[in-house]
Amino acid sequence: MSIQNKPLQRRGFLRGALATAVLLPMGGALASCAGGGDSADKSAAPAGDVDPTKNPFGVAKTGALDAVIFKGGYGIDYVDFAGAIFTKNFPDVSVKISPSTDIAQEMQPRFVGGTPPDLIDNSGAKAMGFSGILDQLEDLTSVTEANNLEGTKISDTLFDGVLAPGTFGGKVAAINYVLTVYAMWYSASLFKENGWTPPTTWEEALALGAKAKEKSKDLYLFAWGKEAATYYQEMAIASAIKEGGDDVRLALENLKPDAWSNPAIQSVFTAMEKAVKAGYFKPGGSGTVFTAAQAQWSNDQTALLYPSGSWIENEMKDLTKKGFEMTGAAVPVVSDSPKLPQTGLHSAAGEPFIVPSKGVNVAAGKELLRTMLSKEAATNFAKTKLAPTVVKGTVPADGFGSTALVSQTDLLDAAGKDIFTWNFIDLYGMNADMLVPWNSFLDGKIDVAALTKALQEITDKVAKNDSVEKIEVK
Repeated sequence: MSIQNKPLQRRGFLRGALATAVLLPMGGALASCAGGGDSADKSAAPAGDVDPTKNPFGVAKTGALDAVIFKGGYGIDYVDFAGAIFTKNFPDVSVKISPSTDIAQEMQPRFVGGTPPDLIDNSGAKAMGFSGILDQLEDLTSVTEANNLEGTKISDTLFDGVLAPGTFGGKVAAINYVLTVYAMWYSASLFKENGWTPPTTWEEALALGAKAKEKSKDLYLFAWGKEAATYYQEMAIASAIKEGGDDVRLALENLKPDAWSNPAIQSVFTAMEKAVKAGYFKPGGSGTVFTAAQAQWSNDQTALLYPSGSWIENEMKDLTKKGFEMTGAAVPVVSDSPKLPQTGLHSAAGEPFIVPSKGVNVAAGKELLRTMLSKEAATNFAKTKLAPTVVKGTVPADGFGSTALVSQTDLLDAAGKDIFTWNFIDLYGMNADMLVPWNSFLDGKIDVAALTKALQEITDKVAKNDSVEKIEVK
Protein backbone atom coordinates (compact mmCIF):
# COMPACT_ATOMS: atom_id res chain seq x y z
CA MET A 1 0.00 0.00 0.00
CA SER A 2 1.56 3.26 -1.06
CA ILE A 3 1.15 6.29 1.13
CA GLN A 4 1.65 9.83 -0.03
CA ASN A 5 4.21 11.64 2.06
CA LYS A 6 2.41 14.93 2.48
CA PRO A 7 1.87 16.51 5.87
CA LEU A 8 -1.69 16.81 7.09
CA GLN A 9 -2.74 19.45 9.55
CA ARG A 10 -4.42 18.16 12.66
CA ARG A 11 -5.72 19.68 15.85
CA GLY A 12 -4.13 17.98 18.80
CA PHE A 13 -4.38 20.26 21.85
CA LEU A 14 -7.66 20.13 23.75
CA ARG A 15 -7.21 23.11 26.03
CA GLY A 16 -10.78 24.34 26.22
CA ALA A 17 -12.02 21.63 23.90
CA LEU A 18 -13.20 19.51 26.81
CA ALA A 19 -14.07 22.44 29.00
CA THR A 20 -17.76 21.83 28.38
CA ALA A 21 -17.42 18.57 30.30
CA VAL A 22 -16.25 20.62 33.24
CA LEU A 23 -19.04 23.17 33.12
CA LEU A 24 -21.89 20.71 32.81
CA PRO A 25 -23.31 18.96 35.87
CA MET A 26 -21.92 15.49 36.08
CA GLY A 27 -24.67 13.86 34.32
CA GLY A 28 -22.35 13.57 31.34
CA ALA A 29 -21.17 10.41 29.72
CA LEU A 30 -19.56 10.50 26.37
CA ALA A 31 -20.23 8.23 23.44
CA SER A 32 -18.77 7.55 20.03
CA CYS A 33 -20.06 8.05 16.55
CA ALA A 34 -19.21 6.51 13.26
CA GLY A 35 -20.31 6.59 9.74
CA GLY A 36 -19.08 8.07 6.63
CA GLY A 37 -19.85 9.96 3.59
CA ASP A 38 -20.89 8.12 0.49
CA SER A 39 -19.49 4.67 0.99
CA ALA A 40 -22.71 2.82 1.75
CA ASP A 41 -22.94 2.14 -1.98
CA LYS A 42 -19.57 0.34 -1.76
CA SER A 43 -21.12 -2.35 0.43
CA ALA A 44 -21.64 -5.75 -1.12
CA ALA A 45 -24.88 -6.12 0.87
CA PRO A 46 -28.08 -4.99 -0.87
CA ALA A 47 -29.01 -1.47 0.18
CA GLY A 48 -32.09 -1.08 2.35
CA ASP A 49 -34.63 1.67 2.38
CA VAL A 50 -33.24 4.88 3.83
CA ASP A 51 -35.23 6.38 6.68
CA PRO A 52 -33.71 9.49 8.35
CA THR A 53 -35.08 8.39 11.71
CA LYS A 54 -34.93 4.58 11.72
CA ASN A 55 -32.40 3.70 9.04
CA PRO A 56 -30.28 6.69 7.95
CA PHE A 57 -27.58 4.55 6.30
CA GLY A 58 -29.87 2.17 4.43
CA VAL A 59 -29.05 -1.07 6.23
CA ALA A 60 -30.46 -4.00 4.23
CA LYS A 61 -33.17 -6.11 5.85
CA THR A 62 -30.99 -9.20 5.56
CA GLY A 63 -27.25 -9.74 5.66
CA ALA A 64 -24.51 -9.86 8.26
CA LEU A 65 -22.65 -7.45 10.50
CA ASP A 66 -19.03 -8.19 11.41
CA ALA A 67 -17.43 -6.19 14.23
CA VAL A 68 -14.04 -6.72 15.90
CA ILE A 69 -13.60 -5.04 19.28
CA PHE A 70 -10.43 -4.61 21.30
CA LYS A 71 -10.81 -6.55 24.55
CA GLY A 72 -9.00 -4.48 27.13
CA GLY A 73 -10.05 -2.81 30.34
CA TYR A 74 -13.57 -2.18 29.08
CA GLY A 75 -14.21 -5.66 27.70
CA ILE A 76 -16.61 -5.98 24.75
CA ASP A 77 -19.96 -6.48 26.47
CA TYR A 78 -20.84 -2.80 26.00
CA VAL A 79 -20.78 -3.42 22.24
CA ASP A 80 -22.80 -6.60 22.76
CA PHE A 81 -25.36 -4.41 24.56
CA ALA A 82 -25.61 -2.12 21.54
CA GLY A 83 -25.64 -5.18 19.28
CA ALA A 84 -28.75 -6.46 21.06
CA ILE A 85 -30.50 -3.16 20.36
CA PHE A 86 -29.35 -3.37 16.72
CA THR A 87 -30.83 -6.86 16.47
CA LYS A 88 -34.20 -5.63 17.74
CA ASN A 89 -34.23 -3.04 14.96
CA PHE A 90 -32.81 -5.36 12.26
CA PRO A 91 -33.85 -8.87 13.34
CA ASP A 92 -32.86 -10.57 10.08
CA VAL A 93 -29.28 -9.25 10.06
CA SER A 94 -26.89 -11.65 11.79
CA VAL A 95 -24.52 -9.91 14.19
CA LYS A 96 -21.01 -11.16 14.96
CA ILE A 97 -19.03 -9.20 17.55
CA SER A 98 -15.57 -10.68 18.09
CA PRO A 99 -12.92 -9.79 20.70
CA SER A 100 -9.28 -9.12 19.88
CA THR A 101 -6.23 -8.36 21.98
CA ASP A 102 -3.96 -7.75 18.98
CA ILE A 103 -5.82 -5.55 16.51
CA ALA A 104 -2.84 -4.90 14.23
CA GLN A 105 -1.85 -8.52 13.79
CA GLU A 106 -5.39 -9.70 13.16
CA MET A 107 -6.67 -6.79 11.08
CA GLN A 108 -3.75 -5.90 8.81
CA PRO A 109 -4.04 -9.12 6.75
CA ARG A 110 -7.74 -8.45 6.33
CA PHE A 111 -7.08 -4.90 5.12
CA VAL A 112 -4.47 -6.17 2.67
CA GLY A 113 -6.84 -8.88 1.47
CA GLY A 114 -9.71 -6.44 1.04
CA THR A 115 -11.91 -8.22 3.63
CA PRO A 116 -11.93 -5.98 6.71
CA PRO A 117 -14.77 -6.09 9.26
CA ASP A 118 -17.58 -3.55 9.13
CA LEU A 119 -16.60 -2.00 12.45
CA ILE A 120 -13.33 -2.06 14.42
CA ASP A 121 -12.33 -0.72 17.81
CA ASN A 122 -8.73 0.13 16.86
CA SER A 123 -7.39 0.30 20.39
CA GLY A 124 -4.85 -1.25 22.72
CA ALA A 125 -1.06 -1.39 22.77
CA LYS A 126 -1.11 -3.27 19.45
CA ALA A 127 -3.49 -1.03 17.54
CA MET A 128 -2.94 -0.20 13.87
CA GLY A 129 -1.17 3.09 13.14
CA PHE A 130 -3.68 5.43 11.53
CA SER A 131 -1.16 6.84 9.09
CA GLY A 132 -1.14 3.54 7.19
CA ILE A 133 -4.90 3.07 6.81
CA LEU A 134 -6.42 6.54 6.49
CA ASP A 135 -7.22 6.10 2.80
CA GLN A 136 -9.10 2.86 3.56
CA LEU A 137 -11.46 4.32 6.16
CA GLU A 138 -14.87 5.92 5.89
CA ASP A 139 -15.33 9.58 6.72
CA LEU A 140 -17.65 9.28 9.70
CA THR A 141 -19.20 12.72 9.42
CA SER A 142 -22.38 11.09 8.13
CA VAL A 143 -22.80 9.44 11.54
CA THR A 144 -22.29 12.61 13.55
CA GLU A 145 -24.77 14.37 11.26
CA ALA A 146 -27.38 11.62 11.68
CA ASN A 147 -29.92 11.57 14.50
CA ASN A 148 -29.42 9.20 17.39
CA LEU A 149 -32.05 6.63 18.36
CA GLU A 150 -33.80 9.26 20.46
CA GLY A 151 -34.14 11.58 17.48
CA THR A 152 -31.44 14.14 18.35
CA LYS A 153 -28.58 15.01 15.99
CA ILE A 154 -25.58 13.08 17.27
CA SER A 155 -23.13 15.97 16.96
CA ASP A 156 -25.35 17.93 19.37
CA THR A 157 -25.11 15.20 22.00
CA LEU A 158 -21.31 15.04 22.17
CA PHE A 159 -18.92 16.92 24.41
CA ASP A 160 -16.90 19.60 22.65
CA GLY A 161 -13.61 18.52 21.13
CA VAL A 162 -14.13 14.77 21.29
CA LEU A 163 -14.01 14.35 17.51
CA ALA A 164 -10.58 16.00 17.28
CA PRO A 165 -8.45 12.94 18.14
CA GLY A 166 -9.93 10.97 15.24
CA THR A 167 -9.89 13.79 12.68
CA PHE A 168 -7.03 13.82 10.19
CA GLY A 169 -6.78 16.45 7.47
CA GLY A 170 -10.44 17.31 7.91
CA LYS A 171 -11.56 13.67 7.70
CA VAL A 172 -13.30 12.12 10.68
CA ALA A 173 -11.58 8.76 10.30
CA ALA A 174 -12.35 7.51 13.81
CA ILE A 175 -14.86 8.30 16.49
CA ASN A 176 -13.56 7.76 19.97
CA TYR A 177 -16.19 6.40 22.32
CA VAL A 178 -14.77 6.90 25.82
CA LEU A 179 -13.68 10.11 27.50
CA THR A 180 -10.49 8.94 29.12
CA VAL A 181 -9.01 10.79 32.07
CA TYR A 182 -5.35 9.95 32.68
CA ALA A 183 -4.32 10.26 36.30
CA MET A 184 -2.18 8.99 39.14
CA TRP A 185 -4.44 6.59 41.03
CA TYR A 186 -4.34 5.80 44.73
CA SER A 187 -6.39 4.38 47.60
CA ALA A 188 -8.05 7.29 49.39
CA SER A 189 -8.77 5.07 52.40
CA LEU A 190 -5.12 3.99 52.71
CA PHE A 191 -3.91 7.57 52.39
CA LYS A 192 -6.39 8.78 55.01
CA GLU A 193 -5.34 6.00 57.36
CA ASN A 194 -1.70 7.08 57.14
CA GLY A 195 -2.19 10.83 56.88
CA TRP A 196 -0.70 10.96 53.38
CA THR A 197 -1.65 13.27 50.53
CA PRO A 198 -1.11 12.67 46.80
CA PRO A 199 2.15 14.34 45.71
CA THR A 200 1.88 17.44 43.55
CA THR A 201 5.61 17.65 42.78
CA TRP A 202 8.24 15.00 42.13
CA GLU A 203 10.03 16.12 45.29
CA GLU A 204 6.88 15.33 47.25
CA ALA A 205 6.62 11.99 45.42
CA LEU A 206 10.14 11.05 46.51
CA ALA A 207 9.31 12.08 50.07
CA LEU A 208 6.22 9.86 49.96
CA GLY A 209 8.38 7.00 48.72
CA ALA A 210 10.61 7.45 51.75
CA LYS A 211 7.58 7.40 54.07
CA ALA A 212 6.41 4.17 52.46
CA LYS A 213 9.78 2.58 53.12
CA GLU A 214 9.69 3.80 56.72
CA LYS A 215 6.35 2.04 57.14
CA SER A 216 7.52 -1.22 55.54
CA LYS A 217 10.49 -2.34 53.48
CA ASP A 218 7.97 -4.19 51.28
CA LEU A 219 5.93 -1.07 50.52
CA TYR A 220 6.77 0.79 47.31
CA LEU A 221 5.79 4.07 45.68
CA PHE A 222 5.08 2.55 42.26
CA ALA A 223 4.52 -0.82 40.57
CA TRP A 224 4.49 -1.72 36.88
CA GLY A 225 3.97 -4.63 34.51
CA LYS A 226 5.86 -5.43 31.33
CA GLU A 227 3.02 -4.75 28.88
CA ALA A 228 2.21 -1.43 30.55
CA ALA A 229 5.65 0.04 31.23
CA THR A 230 4.77 2.92 28.91
CA TYR A 231 2.07 4.02 31.37
CA TYR A 232 5.04 5.74 33.00
CA GLN A 233 5.91 7.34 29.67
CA GLU A 234 2.38 8.78 29.57
CA MET A 235 2.89 10.07 33.10
CA ALA A 236 6.26 11.58 32.18
CA ILE A 237 4.95 13.32 29.06
CA ALA A 238 1.96 14.76 30.93
CA SER A 239 4.23 16.01 33.70
CA ALA A 240 6.66 17.51 31.17
CA ILE A 241 3.92 19.28 29.20
CA LYS A 242 2.73 20.94 32.40
CA GLU A 243 6.29 21.82 33.32
CA GLY A 244 7.44 23.10 29.93
CA GLY A 245 4.25 24.08 28.14
CA ASP A 246 2.83 23.30 24.72
CA ASP A 247 6.21 23.40 22.99
CA VAL A 248 7.00 20.06 24.62
CA ARG A 249 3.92 18.45 23.11
CA LEU A 250 4.38 19.97 19.66
CA ALA A 251 7.97 18.78 19.37
CA LEU A 252 6.89 15.22 20.17
CA GLU A 253 3.83 15.31 17.93
CA ASN A 254 5.88 16.57 14.98
CA LEU A 255 8.72 14.07 15.52
CA LYS A 256 11.41 16.70 16.02
CA PRO A 257 14.99 15.35 16.13
CA ASP A 258 15.64 16.61 19.66
CA ALA A 259 12.13 16.25 21.10
CA TRP A 260 13.07 13.90 23.92
CA SER A 261 15.98 16.12 25.00
CA ASN A 262 13.67 18.98 25.96
CA PRO A 263 14.72 20.24 29.43
CA ALA A 264 11.22 19.68 30.82
CA ILE A 265 11.23 16.03 29.73
CA GLN A 266 14.74 15.54 31.01
CA SER A 267 13.83 16.97 34.40
CA VAL A 268 10.95 14.52 34.73
CA PHE A 269 13.07 11.59 33.57
CA THR A 270 15.70 12.58 36.14
CA ALA A 271 13.12 12.66 38.93
CA MET A 272 11.86 9.23 37.89
CA GLU A 273 15.42 7.91 37.85
CA LYS A 274 15.86 9.09 41.44
CA ALA A 275 12.79 7.05 42.41
CA VAL A 276 14.17 4.00 40.59
CA LYS A 277 17.60 4.30 42.23
CA ALA A 278 16.03 4.82 45.65
CA GLY A 279 14.20 1.51 45.29
CA TYR A 280 10.73 3.07 45.19
CA PHE A 281 9.61 0.99 42.18
CA LYS A 282 8.54 -2.55 43.09
CA PRO A 283 11.19 -4.88 41.60
CA GLY A 284 10.49 -7.38 38.85
CA GLY A 285 7.98 -5.38 36.82
CA SER A 286 9.58 -6.24 33.50
CA GLY A 287 8.83 -9.89 34.20
CA THR A 288 5.33 -9.36 35.60
CA VAL A 289 2.07 -9.44 33.63
CA PHE A 290 0.59 -5.96 33.89
CA THR A 291 -2.70 -7.02 35.49
CA ALA A 292 -0.74 -8.89 38.17
CA ALA A 293 1.33 -5.76 38.79
CA GLN A 294 -1.84 -3.69 39.02
CA ALA A 295 -3.23 -6.17 41.55
CA GLN A 296 -0.11 -5.63 43.66
CA TRP A 297 -1.31 -2.04 43.90
CA SER A 298 -5.10 -2.41 44.06
CA ASN A 299 -5.43 -5.64 46.04
CA ASP A 300 -2.17 -6.35 47.88
CA GLN A 301 -1.49 -2.64 48.40
CA THR A 302 2.27 -3.08 48.18
CA ALA A 303 2.49 0.07 46.01
CA LEU A 304 0.91 3.44 46.70
CA LEU A 305 0.50 4.98 43.24
CA TYR A 306 -0.28 3.80 39.74
CA PRO A 307 -0.52 5.92 36.56
CA SER A 308 -3.25 4.85 34.17
CA GLY A 309 -6.25 5.90 32.18
CA SER A 310 -9.69 5.84 33.77
CA TRP A 311 -10.30 2.29 32.54
CA ILE A 312 -8.29 1.08 35.55
CA GLU A 313 -11.24 0.74 37.93
CA ASN A 314 -13.24 -1.48 35.62
CA GLU A 315 -10.17 -3.45 34.57
CA MET A 316 -9.33 -4.27 38.18
CA LYS A 317 -12.83 -4.48 39.66
CA ASP A 318 -12.37 -8.15 40.59
CA LEU A 319 -8.88 -7.56 42.01
CA THR A 320 -9.37 -4.48 44.14
CA LYS A 321 -9.43 -4.63 47.93
CA LYS A 322 -12.77 -3.91 49.54
CA GLY A 323 -12.94 -0.32 50.76
CA PHE A 324 -10.04 0.71 48.53
CA GLU A 325 -11.73 3.98 47.45
CA MET A 326 -9.89 4.27 44.15
CA THR A 327 -9.24 7.94 43.41
CA GLY A 328 -7.36 9.86 40.73
CA ALA A 329 -4.94 12.77 41.17
CA ALA A 330 -3.21 14.98 38.61
CA VAL A 331 0.37 13.85 37.98
CA PRO A 332 3.15 15.81 39.70
CA VAL A 333 5.30 18.55 38.20
CA VAL A 334 8.98 19.24 38.82
CA SER A 335 9.06 22.87 39.94
CA ASP A 336 6.78 25.23 41.83
CA SER A 337 6.35 27.39 38.71
CA PRO A 338 5.30 25.12 35.79
CA LYS A 339 4.08 26.64 32.52
CA LEU A 340 0.69 24.99 33.09
CA PRO A 341 -0.87 24.56 36.52
CA GLN A 342 -0.18 21.29 38.31
CA THR A 343 -3.92 20.65 38.05
CA GLY A 344 -3.59 20.50 34.26
CA LEU A 345 -4.81 17.19 32.90
CA HIS A 346 -4.20 14.72 30.10
CA SER A 347 -7.67 13.78 28.94
CA ALA A 348 -8.97 12.75 25.56
CA ALA A 349 -11.59 10.74 23.82
CA GLY A 350 -10.30 7.19 23.41
CA GLU A 351 -11.32 3.77 22.05
CA PRO A 352 -11.31 4.83 18.36
CA PHE A 353 -13.98 3.10 16.30
CA ILE A 354 -13.44 2.93 12.55
CA VAL A 355 -15.49 1.76 9.59
CA PRO A 356 -13.38 0.32 6.75
CA SER A 357 -14.61 1.35 3.31
CA LYS A 358 -14.24 -2.19 1.99
CA GLY A 359 -16.33 -3.78 4.69
CA VAL A 360 -19.07 -6.04 3.35
CA ASN A 361 -21.76 -4.16 5.24
CA VAL A 362 -20.56 -0.60 5.75
CA ALA A 363 -24.08 0.65 6.47
CA ALA A 364 -24.49 -1.84 9.30
CA GLY A 365 -21.13 -0.84 10.79
CA LYS A 366 -22.30 2.76 10.91
CA GLU A 367 -25.66 1.78 12.33
CA LEU A 368 -24.06 -0.16 15.19
CA LEU A 369 -22.01 2.92 16.06
CA ARG A 370 -25.13 5.08 15.88
CA THR A 371 -26.71 2.66 18.33
CA MET A 372 -23.72 2.92 20.66
CA LEU A 373 -24.23 6.68 20.68
CA SER A 374 -27.79 6.39 21.93
CA LYS A 375 -28.51 7.57 25.46
CA GLU A 376 -29.45 4.03 26.50
CA ALA A 377 -26.18 2.48 25.30
CA ALA A 378 -24.00 5.33 26.57
CA THR A 379 -25.62 5.25 30.01
CA ASN A 380 -25.15 1.50 30.15
CA PHE A 381 -21.43 1.95 29.43
CA ALA A 382 -20.96 4.60 32.12
CA LYS A 383 -22.82 2.55 34.71
CA THR A 384 -21.14 -0.78 33.99
CA LYS A 385 -17.63 0.48 33.16
CA LEU A 386 -17.55 3.40 35.58
CA ALA A 387 -16.15 5.71 32.93
CA PRO A 388 -17.80 8.48 30.91
CA THR A 389 -18.42 8.23 27.19
CA VAL A 390 -18.39 11.13 24.75
CA VAL A 391 -22.17 11.47 25.05
CA LYS A 392 -23.40 14.14 27.43
CA GLY A 393 -25.93 13.65 30.20
CA THR A 394 -25.45 10.03 31.19
CA VAL A 395 -23.46 10.12 34.47
CA PRO A 396 -25.19 11.13 37.72
CA ALA A 397 -23.54 13.31 40.34
CA ASP A 398 -22.79 10.33 42.59
CA GLY A 399 -20.95 8.54 39.78
CA PHE A 400 -23.06 5.42 40.30
CA GLY A 401 -21.32 5.06 43.66
CA SER A 402 -17.80 5.08 42.17
CA THR A 403 -15.13 7.17 43.91
CA ALA A 404 -12.98 6.87 40.78
CA LEU A 405 -15.71 8.25 38.55
CA VAL A 406 -16.45 11.11 40.95
CA SER A 407 -12.73 11.94 41.09
CA GLN A 408 -12.63 12.16 37.30
CA THR A 409 -15.30 14.86 37.52
CA ASP A 410 -13.24 16.66 40.15
CA LEU A 411 -10.07 16.44 38.05
CA LEU A 412 -11.78 17.83 34.96
CA ASP A 413 -13.30 20.62 37.03
CA ALA A 414 -9.94 21.53 38.59
CA ALA A 415 -8.17 21.47 35.21
CA GLY A 416 -10.61 23.87 33.58
CA LYS A 417 -9.15 24.82 30.22
CA ASP A 418 -5.77 23.24 30.96
CA ILE A 419 -6.69 19.92 29.36
CA PHE A 420 -4.39 18.45 26.72
CA THR A 421 -3.61 15.31 24.77
CA TRP A 422 -1.20 13.94 22.17
CA ASN A 423 -1.48 11.33 19.46
CA PHE A 424 1.93 10.64 17.89
CA ILE A 425 2.50 7.31 19.60
CA ASP A 426 -0.79 5.77 18.50
CA LEU A 427 -0.75 7.52 15.15
CA TYR A 428 2.57 5.97 14.14
CA GLY A 429 2.22 2.74 16.12
CA MET A 430 5.34 3.23 18.28
CA ASN A 431 4.17 1.88 21.64
CA ALA A 432 5.44 -1.69 21.17
CA ASP A 433 8.95 -0.43 20.44
CA MET A 434 8.88 2.02 23.34
CA LEU A 435 8.00 -0.70 25.84
CA VAL A 436 11.52 -2.12 25.53
CA PRO A 437 13.54 0.86 26.84
CA TRP A 438 10.90 1.74 29.43
CA ASN A 439 11.01 -1.71 30.98
CA SER A 440 14.80 -1.46 31.10
CA PHE A 441 14.68 2.03 32.62
CA LEU A 442 12.19 1.12 35.34
CA ASP A 443 14.27 -1.98 36.05
CA GLY A 444 17.29 0.27 36.63
CA LYS A 445 19.23 -1.31 33.76
CA ILE A 446 19.56 1.90 31.72
CA ASP A 447 19.86 5.55 32.75
CA VAL A 448 18.16 8.74 31.55
CA ALA A 449 20.65 9.22 28.72
CA ALA A 450 20.08 5.72 27.36
CA LEU A 451 16.30 6.04 27.68
CA THR A 452 16.37 9.36 25.85
CA LYS A 453 18.57 7.96 23.09
CA ALA A 454 16.34 4.91 22.60
CA LEU A 455 13.11 6.92 22.45
CA GLN A 456 14.63 9.45 20.05
CA GLU A 457 15.83 6.66 17.77
CA ILE A 458 12.31 5.21 17.64
CA THR A 459 10.87 8.64 16.83
CA ASP A 460 13.57 9.41 14.25
CA LYS A 461 12.99 6.10 12.49
CA VAL A 462 9.39 7.12 11.80
CA ALA A 463 10.33 10.69 10.92
CA LYS A 464 12.87 9.53 8.32
CA ASN A 465 10.61 6.89 6.76
CA ASP A 466 9.30 8.51 3.58
CA SER A 467 6.69 5.79 3.15
CA VAL A 468 4.91 6.92 6.31
CA GLU A 469 2.47 9.78 5.89
CA LYS A 470 3.23 12.49 8.42
CA ILE A 471 0.55 14.41 10.28
CA GLU A 472 1.56 17.99 11.00
CA VAL A 473 0.21 19.25 14.33
CA LYS A 474 -0.08 22.96 14.96
